[in-house]
Amino acid sequence: MSETRAPRIFATSVASVYPLYLTKVERKGRTKAELDAVIQWLTGFDDDAMARHLDAGTTFTHFFAEARISPGTAKISGIVCGVRVETLDDPLMQQIRWLDKLVDELAKGRPLGKILRS
Repeated sequence: MSETRAPRIFATSVASVYPLYLTKVERKGRTKAELDAVIQWLTGFDDDAMARHLDAGTTFTHFFAEARISPGTAKISGIVCGVRVETLDDPLMQQIRWLDKLVDELAKGRPLGKILRS
């Protein structure tokens, strides 16, 4: 009998992945402030809330459970890790992939206004 398990990323702390995101965007000439702006646009968290989540080691599951997801996410499309983000069935996985997509766009030099779908 096969048991279905949640993907490992769901139980991973955002704080463990954040430095990887930061390294990725800084290598391409972007800043921590721009990365934070992207994450805050997606989640609705301010600087203090972000810091609390990072300090607490909040998992992606709890991070997105507390987020106020931007209505602009309907405009996020494309492929991340070989999967089209707009067709994902699992809401949490879709939110994580939205974040990955936004970080990728930032690292590729896309203007912040376009990344934030404004």
